[in-house]
Amino acid sequence: MLETQYTTGLEAGSDEAGRGCLAGPVTAAAVILPANIHLPLLNDSKKLSEKQRYALRPEIEKQALAFAVAHVYENEIDEINILNASIKAMHLALQQLSKKPEFIIVDGNRFKIFNDIPHECIVKGDGKYLNIAAASVLAKIYRDDFMRTLDLEFPQYGWKKNKGYPTKKHRQAIKEYGITEYHRTSFQLLAKP
Repeated sequence: MLETQYTTGLEAGSDEAGRGCLAGPVTAAAVILPANIHLPLLNDSKKLSEKQRYALRPEIEKQALAFAVAHVYENEIDEINILNASIKAMHLALQQLSKKPEFIIVDGNRFKIFNDIPHECIVKGDGKYLNIAAASVLAKIYRDDFMRTLDLEFPQYGWKKNKGYPTKKHRQAIKEYGITEYHRTSFQLLAKP
């Protein structure tokens, strides 16, 4: 059973998706949930099926006190590195919240202070706290939808299925067709021989 939140007061949970991808943005979400939230299915997005994630999205968005999603794109990822891009995406999502959180909890072990709001990094937080789990679901869905749109333009890379992750098929397509403007050139795009 996931905890509602880490502290008392208005608390935002934040998480990102797409950190290990070879193409597309890194996407983050920030979510503030009410204390009496009822979403029994909600869990770390990696533990849910795609169908479950899509079923949860409208429920999270309806029941949340505030939520926001932000992308940081491949050119900036190449410029500032994936860790800084992930943190920047979380900051952008937090900035867009309609309510100002009093505390922020972040999935993982690295974060930078945002607007002098106290925060806590929680390793595997998406499997411990509902607000981080909700952020993990929204970040994953919004990023997956973005990659499906890109797939219409570049179907040969299989992004509809692999979402830009380094699958065998994706790497084979890079070998065969080269890279697109959406690929992260600072990443090792082809497997070492």
